[in-house]
Amino acid sequence: MLEYQLTTHSYDDTEKLGEQLSQLLKIGDVVVLNGDLGVGKTTLTRGLARGFGIKRNVKSPTFTLIREYKDGRVPLYHMDAYRLESSPDEDLGFDEYFNGDGITIVEWPQFIKDEIPEEHISINIKRLSDTERQVVIKLHGEKFTDRGFGELV
Repeated sequence: MLEYQLTTHSYDDTEKLGEQLSQLLKIGDVVVLNGDLGVGKTTLTRGLARGFGIKRNVKSPTFTLIREYKDGRVPLYHMDAYRLESSPDEDLGFDEYFNGDGITIVEWPQFIKDEIPEEHISINIKRLSDTERQVVIKLHGEKFTDRGFGELV
């Protein structure tokens, strides 16, 4: 597993990081975002969406579970599994997204950890101050090796 660590210094930096990451992702990739409430998971996703050419405003899917954005160069599926913490196990069709025609972003992945594909990208965001964030990117799988993630740091 490869791991990269960097620091963003503002909301705009976090969004720009997402935009840079979008250039390294391919159809079928799954990115899981970990971090406390308000740390910037959706902000990073907004940058990803902008990098894919998505014009719609990206909002947290907390109350809808999944938001689909299909107006960019690739479909983006933005999931928030937080509300599944107390839900019984049931088939919600995650495989269709994880193995589908787009890129899937999952916030609060610990609540569906058994559903997450073995090959995925894990991004942990930690608040260092009001504006600074520590971002740790972990690549789980060989398919990410030669994509240039090291150039982000």
